[in-house]
Amino acid sequence: MKVLVTGAKGQLGQDVVRLLGEAGHEVKGCDRADMDITDQQQCEEVIGGYRPEAVIHCAAYTAVDAAEEDADGAYRINAAGTRNIAAAAEKVGARLVYISTDYVFDGQAERPYREYDNTAPQTVYGESKRAGEVLAQSLNSKTFIVRTSWVYGQHGGNFVKTMLKLGAEKESLSVVHDQIGSPTYTVDLARFLLQLIQTEKYGVYHASNSGQCSWHEFAQAIFETAGLQVNVLPVTTEQFPRPAKRPAYSVMDHTAIRANDLEDLPHWRDGLERFLAQVK
Repeated sequence: MKVLVTGAKGQLGQDVVRLLGEAGHEVKGCDRADMDITDQQQCEEVIGGYRPEAVIHCAAYTAVDAAEEDADGAYRINAAGTRNIAAAAEKVGARLVYISTDYVFDGQAERPYREYDNTAPQTVYGESKRAGEVLAQSLNSKTFIVRTSWVYGQHGGNFVKTMLKLGAEKESLSVVHDQIGSPTYTVDLARFLLQLIQTEKYGVYHASNSGQCSWHEFAQAIFETAGLQVNVLPVTTEQFPRPAKRPAYSVMDHTAIRANDLEDLPHWRDGLERFLAQVK
């Protein structure tokens, strides 16, 4: 299959490009220098010239706190940029995968969010990503919306890397215990995306590693698996104020994966063990 990947130098994009290549697909990885997604004409020229069968749209404005002060920047990339990609992909008849987020929900649920639960983003980042979802589905007739959460991988900065760095320097750390979610390893997410683009089962999917934990429990598991002796102190979200509101609960149910008979992502502990074995 001929696939174009946006955000190809990002945390998820690099693994998507690598795994597509390893699986024998013809892949064109685009970063900002190759295609500015906010430039409609450029998107049409690049996608129109390459004529992919699928576009995996990983490029995004993901600076959650910065977005609170830079709403225009977030919407320019996450909404207008997605519109440009979706419309250009539709013109060549390409399937579109739009990577979205748990931040489209309000974070107040008492059970895992299903794909068609009402969205109610509480941050500019979440609102701009939800706008991208709407535009992708409105403008491309072959759209997969894939919401994920707590992403980490070998490339770029993330929570696991930060914990490993701090754990090597400090004997104790404070980590919030009242935010619950599902950590997701980029390699597992990328494998799911490869499976998805070979189907015509369009719609909304929740794709995170299975299981759930708090950031505090996740940090403990990181140190335990890495063999680091660190005392992890539980603290509340209120003790660590941030410009953007964090979801207290963002576990997502994988109803669509099961309903469409697709292979689910492994448990988050399994993903963490494989990631740590790789980075060692």
